Amino acid sequence: MSSLLPQQSDDYQRVEQAIYYLQANAHRQPSLAEVAASLHLSEYHFQRLFTRWAGISPKRFLQYLTKEQARRLLEQSASLLETAHAVGLSGPGRLHDLFITCEAVTPGEYKQRGAGLTIRYGCHPSPFGECLVAITERGICGLAFRNQSNPAHLLDELSRRWPMAHLEEDTTATAPLVEQIFEPQSHAVQQPLTIFLSGSNFQLKVWEALLRIPAGSVAAYEDVARWLGMPSAARAVSRAVACNPVAYLIPCHRVIRKLGDFGGYHYGTARKQALLGWEMARQAA
Repeated sequence: MSSLLPQQSDDYQRVEQAIYYLQANAHRQPSLAEVAASLHLSEYHFQRLFTRWAGISPKRFLQYLTKEQARRLLEQSASLLETAHAVGLSGPGRLHDLFITCEAVTPGEYKQRGAGLTIRYGCHPSPFGECLVAITERGICGLAFRNQSNPAHLLDELSRRWPMAHLEEDTTATAPLVEQIFEPQSHAVQQPLTIFLSGSNFQLKVWEALLRIPAGSVAAYEDVARWLGMPSAARAVSRAVACNPVAYLIPCHRVIRKLGDFGGYHYGTARKQALLGWEMARQAA
């Protein structure tokens, strides 16, 4: 037996104890020194040990625990002040910073879940079948292709993403966008399209990275993870890609598996192949 295994086992036990300690005391926001002392380690050695085994720093892990607890309280209609104090933060200002760091939205925006927001939508033909386009005053918040087997699923998905928003069918407002999206060269108005997204910071970073893949080209999940400086996060990248709410504009169809397999696609592998083939043909023309 390797002489390293007993030490590795001991290290894991310490990390596990630290996680339990953080979970039990997250409401007090314990300092690095306090958690390290509970394990009889120096701050320096505890920081290195925890980061090596958990993949994130103790501070980041504590932020995650605090944010998850705050989410539950906000979903139960607690006020921002009540939530901040319940999770051990000094006030709504620190709660705001926490949500911006972890969720890329303010706690008020998360609590509202679209309350007070009007989303106009319309279904239109596209080169890849019927699609639903959803817009707000801040930009396009949804673009999805309809599956013939369940034509109502597009509106259901939009409602799940924005449960408190007012949805209003308005094909007059959304129709011009379809032409601008799929036939930009023929569109009279050359104003850039704006996108309004809601997602975690990691999801937003992945979606932004997808914009680096040129039309008609492909990249592997591992490539995207490497661009983000997280080469071992290919699976997490895959999950973020699958949650893309604005198909085509954020080109998740250009991401494939490492071995050249097209991989899955929310709107069907045939449509993914059609999207890539269409782009490649247009690039070659």
